[in-house]
Amino acid sequence: MDSVLHLLGIARKAGRLEVGEEPVGGAARSRQAKLIVVASDAAENSVRRAARFAQGGKSAWVRVPYAKGELGAAVGRSACAMLALTDAGLASALAKKLAAGDPLTFGPAAEALAVEAQRTLQRQKEKRAHEKKLQRGRRKPWAAPPPESPEARKKRSRPPDGKGSQPPKRPGPRGIVTVKKKTP
Repeated sequence: MDSVLHLLGIARKAGRLEVGEEPVGGAARSRQAKLIVVASDAAENSVRRAARFAQGGKSAWVRVPYAKGELGAAVGRSACAMLALTDAGLASALAKKLAAGDPLTFGPAAEALAVEAQRTLQRQKEKRAHEKKLQRGRRKPWAAPPPESPEARKKRSRPPDGKGSQPPKRPGPRGIVTVKKKTP
């Protein structure tokens, strides 16, 4: 089996692959699709839809040199015209494998996906480091407030008017208050 088709099978097992026009469209609209793959013998309408999905979802799309039957066999279906990879690393690896065979056709997509995969990897590393930092408790240590002087404590305990301690008044209701009378 070809290494590109093998990588598609791995992506399916990992749950990072959408198969068919409707799931691909949903992944593209939610901007989860990183690379949309179209079979070589797909209908022109499917190719136009894939291009529109990619444009709307700001993702890359490629037309691979595999027939619908070959793509379908790689992902466990009888035939498949359109796929979407939702993982940036897998999409970059697939585009790199395609670019190794035909650099003029697949080279620009491979470069763009490699940059995106690097950014995603950097964000994941930063997130893991932040989570580890929180787990280890590397926050500023808690410090008790400074002790209060006896004079400050006396001022705080006496009310400002000099009278004995009285509970504070509760504020009355705001706006119009209506009272319902009970009818016998």
